Amino acid sequence: MSPTDDDHPTGHSAHAPGSLAHRVPDLGALQLLLAVARLGSLGGAARELGITQPAASSRIRSMERQLGVALVDRSPRGSRLTDAGALVTDWARRIVEAAEAFDAGAQALRDRRDSRLRVAASMTIAEYLLPGWLLALRAERPDTAVSLLAGNSTAVAALLLSGEADVGFVEGLTVPSGLDSAVVAHDRLIVVTAPSHPWARRRSPLAAAELAATALILREEGSGTRQVLEAALGGLARPLIELSSTTAVKAAAVSGAGPAVLSELAVGDELALRRLIRVPVNGIALARDLRAVWPTGHRPTGPARDLLSLTRV
Repeated sequence: MSPTDDDHPTGHSAHAPGSLAHRVPDLGALQLLLAVARLGSLGGAARELGITQPAASSRIRSMERQLGVALVDRSPRGSRLTDAGALVTDWARRIVEAAEAFDAGAQALRDRRDSRLRVAASMTIAEYLLPGWLLALRAERPDTAVSLLAGNSTAVAALLLSGEADVGFVEGLTVPSGLDSAVVAHDRLIVVTAPSHPWARRRSPLAAAELAATALILREEGSGTRQVLEAALGGLARPLIELSSTTAVKAAAVSGAGPAVLSELAVGDELALRRLIRVPVNGIALARDLRAVWPTGHRPTGPARDLLSLTRV
């Protein structure tokens, strides 16, 4: 039978103000919902997750009250998702997959003495691509311990040349001296600004000369993003703000501090939500290759080779 009206809220709490943590179900609840969808049984989902069926039922009801919609129809024949439940399950799957990638990246950041693969990556790659690659590596080599060192492209080269990393990933225009490389992905830099900025309302594309003459929110010197932009424009004005991570540059742009040039990888959500506006530019090419790098003559083997096989274009 379907859940009773007492099992579900009127929907008022789902729209109440407060932090996102109070409005979005926790990961355990989302994993339970995914298990119910896959197995068609609340009891089976409970067993898979190692909890009792009453506890699983209580967690589903609590999630339904939190969201203000019925998610599961229960009957003697099993548990079936409602139409709303099927939609929520699709969203839940994306959140759980993102959490798994987050966990893989976070584990790699820990200083583990038994690490057998030391990875150095420039910031954009470390933030937006590497967690997914590490998650895939974990599936293929679950016993491989990985440590991650993140920095700009210049720092990555230094770590490899000093023997402190086994393989690296950079995003600059050139391969640092002493390193061999392979292209693993492609990227494009775009100009973005907050909706309140005059550039967000302009009708014609921005000229390269105007961009070059404008004080921008920029990454620090040595970053691949800045190298590509400076080479494309033939020089840059003094930075409006200089920051050491892609996330920090993005946050400053969203706040309305000024325009920035960022990887397409970094701003998809902000563009979709119109927290940032893409500004067309004429006369410059801002495409770039993302590369795996390693010391010349020492092509990666073992786990490093396996990681490269998961990243190649």
